Amino acid sequence: MKLLVISLFMLLITGLVYAAEPTSKIEESQKGEFVGNETCPVSGERIDENMKVTYEYKGKVYNFCCQGCVEEFKRDPEKYIEKIEKEGIKKGGEHHHHHEHHH
Repeated sequence: MKLLVISLFMLLITGLVYAAEPTSKIEESQKGEFVGNETCPVSGERIDENMKVTYEYKGKVYNFCCQGCVEEFKRDPEKYIEKIEKEGIKKGGEHHHHHEHHH
């Protein structure tokens, strides 16, 4: 939480310093690198582009099948990042387990 507050504070300062620059340049500098995973690292389900939820962690943007999975990811991000790397979920892996969605 402390890191989030510091990050938001830094973004605010950066925004004030670069307020004279075009908005597109500011937005580009704040975007993380998209991992491009097509399978949710939490549920193992294939991600529906229409329902996709993204979350940025340490400069990388991960895709999830629902907000509930993002919340689970936040509890132990390194566990799921390791899962992405080990199981090759990055570009569409197998479905390992399912969970019920409450959208």
